[in-house]
Amino acid sequence: MLLLLVVCALLLLFCSLDVWYFLRGVQVFVEACFQPGLIDILADQTVDGKVTSHDLDYMGHMNNSRYLRECDFARFHHYMMNGFFMASRKLGAKMVVGASTIRYRRSLNFREAFEIRTKVLGWDDKAFYLEQRFISKKDRFVSAVMLCRQNVVRSSPEQIIDCVCKKKIECPEFPEDLKHWISYITTSSQALRAESGLEEKNK
Repeated sequence: MLLLLVVCALLLLFCSLDVWYFLRGVQVFVEACFQPGLIDILADQTVDGKVTSHDLDYMGHMNNSRYLRECDFARFHHYMMNGFFMASRKLGAKMVVGASTIRYRRSLNFREAFEIRTKVLGWDDKAFYLEQRFISKKDRFVSAVMLCRQNVVRSSPEQIIDCVCKKKIECPEFPEDLKHWISYITTSSQALRAESGLEEKNK
């Protein structure tokens, strides 16, 4: 009877929550705790992956949403390595995705090994900007590239960097593609605010 209750409880849990997502998050956290951290917060960090049957779409490729999910875990790993995660916890801050754009260049196929290379490109007064690349281990081809704006809530990027580095770090110059992307999301935000009437209400 007890075994039946346990099985029913597990079925209910798996039906109501994405249990594997949370277990994967715990795995990333534990693994990162036993790895040496990054001395340079601007250094890139690589995590390995392989396309499994859970990642496949109807055409036998890694499905679009899985790229974003893998980026999620790779960013969390990166923040553990460069100290941003613990610093944000210490400051009572949260880091949430404000925008992301991914460009698919070539499919990743079943059982294909890849790496995700995550790098902080820069920051402003409200957010960090990161690039994440999916690189096939078969031939080093960049299969997909994602740009991400990570908003900092209840703190600022400068405060997080000061907490980690204990000194002022100059923000590197933004690459041209990042400048264009920031311009796009800013223009899009302004247009949507105007469309919803928020611009008029703030005057």
